[in-house]
Amino acid sequence: MDTFLIGGGWDTAEVYEPFVRAVGGDRRIGCLILDEGDGAAQFERYAEVLRKAGAGTPVPLLVPLGGRFEPEAALAGVDGLLVCGGLTPAYQEALGDCLDRLPALLAGRGMPYAGFSAGAAVAARRAVVGGWLVDGVPVCPEETGEDLAEVEVRAGLGLVPFAVDVHAAQWGTLARLIAVVGRGAAPYGVAVDESTLLHVVDGEVRVAGLGRAHVVRPGGDGGALVRSYRAGEGFAIDQA
Repeated sequence: MDTFLIGGGWDTAEVYEPFVRAVGGDRRIGCLILDEGDGAAQFERYAEVLRKAGAGTPVPLLVPLGGRFEPEAALAGVDGLLVCGGLTPAYQEALGDCLDRLPALLAGRGMPYAGFSAGAAVAARRAVVGGWLVDGVPVCPEETGEDLAEVEVRAGLGLVPFAVDVHAAQWGTLARLIAVVGRGAAPYGVAVDESTLLHVVDGEVRVAGLGRAHVVRPGGDGGALVRSYRAGEGFAIDQA
């Protein structure tokens, strides 16, 4: 099963193109959107960029704030799933009842998964959902906290073994991921810039798009080691 993780920058059509090709240009792509009152407008935004990337028929899958996603019913007749952006803790809660069922369903149908921003973060086994403080000390800008103060790491979908943070260069979230890995809250992680794609398949990660992916691994004594990869580069998945 192909997994595609986009670090933000929703209007960059080329980062959606590998996902669209994996689904098939004439197929139906379900767009899971947490509906905070503007879900229809948000869907049109994603539908437009997906069509620019060559998609056939985007389909809205709107979940009201506080609601739960039921994948068996929602994905009937759908050929690929895009989990969109928004408030990451709320997306994790919306998916909380199907953290095992959804990956099994995707694998069983061979259905490609794409996550944009929040959708990329919750794809991880240990999902960094927000926060800007670690033990009261700032590690990233307050406005990136997603309505959380202390950094929170929650159970995710487990589509990838590494934690994912997004908008890395634009929001300064690489430092948050370094703190998460340094504390052992995730085995390792990847912070993804906007307009940048991780394509995960067959034990490998390939980077595409305009920015970089920053791989964070433990460095001993609570520290971390960071290596950045540009488009066309990649790395093997560590299953730790």
